[in-house]
Amino acid sequence: MLLMHKLVFVAQTGAAAVLYILLALSVYSVGIVIERWWYFRKRRLDMIATSNALAKRLRAGDVAGAKRELEEMRAVEAEILRDALEYYADGPDSLQEIVQKGIRQRRKVFESGLIFLGTLGNNAPFIGLFGTVLGVVAAFKELGAASANMAAAGGAGGMGNVMSGISEALIATAIGILVAIPAVVAFNLFQKKCNDIEENSAALANQVLAIMKSSKNQKNSLKGSNAPPLEDLADPKRSLRPAEVNG
Repeated sequence: MLLMHKLVFVAQTGAAAVLYILLALSVYSVGIVIERWWYFRKRRLDMIATSNALAKRLRAGDVAGAKRELEEMRAVEAEILRDALEYYADGPDSLQEIVQKGIRQRRKVFESGLIFLGTLGNNAPFIGLFGTVLGVVAAFKELGAASANMAAAGGAGGMGNVMSGISEALIATAIGILVAIPAVVAFNLFQKKCNDIEENSAALANQVLAIMKSSKNQKNSLKGSNAPPLEDLADPKRSLRPAEVNG
């Protein structure tokens, strides 16, 4: 019985404590949302313009100019490609490995706070439901006390306290849902931003790799071409085939 009395006392004080916990979690989640919004806003990438600028520089063989283009950008994709271009001379395989390494290295930064938002969105309703259960327990405790004193006035007042306690307990569930919805929305939006960073980085890396392979194929085709020597081009008669001379 002593344990039950202690649990009832915890229930009477726990409902209000749950509301304060939800309030603190809500304030913290709002801070994360504002910080993540500012982070992604300052690092927006114009994918088309960046792709065109890189292609123009690299096709002209101006790797240093491509690095300067990327240094002027604050986007995460630009940082990843800038580091990868340091290995441009080492070939496509090296560059691709550095791009993958850059994405993994920066994932903890651009995904910061998302675990908290996802966890809060999934569990805030249950925290609110826990507060509601504690409030209902406290309300039924009031009902038991009112039933022990069956005086008419006291009974009516006791029932009023019970209804008031249950309504206050249900507020915890409502606040839990209210805290969860913005957290889930923010989590989904920022998760999409993180996926965009990875996809944009991979797309830009694929473009650089395609230009590298194209340049390599052009060099190989020039080396393997059967063009006549320069002295043959200078003398038209020497460049003619034997059959054409005899004819």
